[in-house]
Amino acid sequence: MRFRYAVAVLFAVLILCSGAARAQDVNLLALDEGTLPVVEPPCYGGWPPVNMVDDAAGSGWACPEGAIANNVFVFEMTAPAVLNAFEFDTQGIDGNNRGAKDVIVEVSPLSKSAGFESVLRATLADRKDGQRFAALKKVEGCWVRLTITNNHGDAKWCELMGFRGYGAKPVSKAMGAITGTFKTSYNNFHVRQQGTAITGCYEDNKGLFDGAMEGRVAKLTWKENGGSSKGPAVFVFSPDGKTFRGFWWRNTDKDRAADGRWEGERISGETGSCPHWSGSVAGELKKDLDATGRARLYGILFDTDSAHLRPESLPTLDEVVRLLSGEPSWSLVIEGHTDSTGTAAHNQTLSEQRAGSVKGYLTGRGIAAARLTTAGFGQSKPVADNGTELGRAQNRRVELVKK
Repeated sequence: MRFRYAVAVLFAVLILCSGAARAQDVNLLALDEGTLPVVEPPCYGGWPPVNMVDDAAGSGWACPEGAIANNVFVFEMTAPAVLNAFEFDTQGIDGNNRGAKDVIVEVSPLSKSAGFESVLRATLADRKDGQRFAALKKVEGCWVRLTITNNHGDAKWCELMGFRGYGAKPVSKAMGAITGTFKTSYNNFHVRQQGTAITGCYEDNKGLFDGAMEGRVAKLTWKENGGSSKGPAVFVFSPDGKTFRGFWWRNTDKDRAADGRWEGERISGETGSCPHWSGSVAGELKKDLDATGRARLYGILFDTDSAHLRPESLPTLDEVVRLLSGEPSWSLVIEGHTDSTGTAAHNQTLSEQRAGSVKGYLTGRGIAAARLTTAGFGQSKPVADNGTELGRAQNRRVELVKK
């Protein structure tokens, strides 16, 4: 009996540990995680390969008419990782028998053109989302090559709507600050990075943006003409910070292909300026608080499921200290907000604790505690769609409210 009990306990522990391991896996073949296509076969019209990794069910890749066989793609992740499973979507294809059928997945630790090892061969159904396959071999690498061998019989078109790869998220390596001026698809782009927070402007329709860096990936909110047009964007910077490739959406990225590409090349280490931009995190906070009494503060990072502030958040909070030191009559409410991951009750408590941690840092830097109060709202006040990673990134925030 003791032996059976011990085996049962051990089996239960193994199930729990296995479940925990699976729960930690995220889709690393995602534009939101910084994955981009670096080898692209031709495509039809507005169906480029990046649509397969944008996590939008309504967008995908399609071949040019007649080019239905042996289409090869290579996607580059921002850091080496082991992918444990792959997933494919074909439900949204434009017609029967157009879906990708036989596929090969390979991974390389070396480059986009060498060192590949096969990790999966699979046959897909014609119209079905969420077709999941375990990797047949675990290979750590940055480059993932997908070969679509054929389709289900259509003579003209081959299509694949989604391609995902799941694994444990690697620790993001901080890169040097990207502060400077970039020549971009939308004229010059002036950016200042303070800690993980980034703020800036661009010389097109009075454009402004703010957001946060996660390794080499910038997740931003842009707005133009005083906010009459706005939406999310994601930029993936080169390891040296001199160039970026990215995409933007108007209003939301939920279930939609990107509205456009946004690419840039650094032309100066000087930030530069725009007439409609204050030039710093503190300046933008003051402008928003003066205008509306409320300001969003991005770039405040905590340990996972914790209220412990990460060191890279401190330069952003020092900007708040600078703001409050220059406005001694101001008192603020510090609001904590989360995305919808986890239960509402847990997120409520976590948001309260995180707001308290921010207050604790500010008072430790000399701001009188009587000037600061805290409130937590959990996931109850989203500013973007929690159904996408870009939306969740916008919802994970601290807001400052002028009393």
